[in-house]
Amino acid sequence: MRLLIINTLPKEHLLAEKAICRLEEKTAECKTFYIKDMKITPCIGCNACWLKTPGICAVKDDYEQILRAYLQYDVTVFISDTTLGFVGYKMKNIIDRMLPMATMYTRIENGQTRHVPRYKKEFQFGLLYAGEGNKDYLSHWMSRFCLNFHGISLGAYPIEAWKEMAVCIS
Repeated sequence: MRLLIINTLPKEHLLAEKAICRLEEKTAECKTFYIKDMKITPCIGCNACWLKTPGICAVKDDYEQILRAYLQYDVTVFISDTTLGFVGYKMKNIIDRMLPMATMYTRIENGQTRHVPRYKKEFQFGLLYAGEGNKDYLSHWMSRFCLNFHGISLGAYPIEAWKEMAVCIS
């Protein structure tokens, strides 16, 4: 299995580094992006990724490598801090920039409007969080997020519980 890790915490965060090392050991191939070392600007809502250059973000920054990596790896684990019980602003920015992975077209699925996926891939996403996150809320949010991307949620776990995430990806 090929694992993609997107870490918004500093490299000095010991629990995050321990989790990353242990998750890397459990997979055949692993790529970790340290967001602190990258230039990633917020989505500007221009919709060029839907209308002008389908699947390609108009904002040219380091996020381009992450967008390609989603397609190359089997599982993505996000590592984030939390603010007011939710993921921090850096992780929210990472999620917002995933817009090119969907098309502008929508359809009704199980009584809910969903964007038609751009790629025929079943994505798997999980979240490890540091701080005072609300586990139930974050788990529910991950499920909804995965529903929007036609993927599978591996859940949301406090970073101390990285072993639970390891079970999900092995």
